[in-house]
Amino acid sequence: MKKGFTLIELMVVIIILGLLASLVMPNLIGQSEQAKRKLTCVQMHALSDALKSFKIANSTYPTTLEGLGALITNPNPTLYTSFPSNGFIDGKKLPTDPWKSSYIYVQISDSFDIISLGADKKEGGSDESADIKLSTCE
Repeated sequence: MKKGFTLIELMVVIIILGLLASLVMPNLIGQSEQAKRKLTCVQMHALSDALKSFKIANSTYPTTLEGLGALITNPNPTLYTSFPSNGFIDGKKLPTDPWKSSYIYVQISDSFDIISLGADKKEGGSDESADIKLSTCE
């Protein structure tokens, strides 16, 4: 006598797997965008720490025009005399957001904000396409 699975047993297993997948998949699908938004906030906080180090060394934040590039190379050696030789962030490259776009730096009087345009790479947006700002990160 041959041992094996009957067609009905296989069908039951396939139906059970289908039900499990239909319960699990909706929970997993939204998690990647949420993870990208959290990673964006983590990277923004790291850039914020580097900007604060820049201010401690130079008594001011870089201007909006100088941007985040001022964390890597000294934009004005006569003004920023305490600039470290290796810059304020590790590596010679600024991080990009999870959607491969550059972060936007804006100096606001004696403060600053860092912005990611989000998944749609356009200003504004809502839900998953909304802009992410350091000032609104948790």
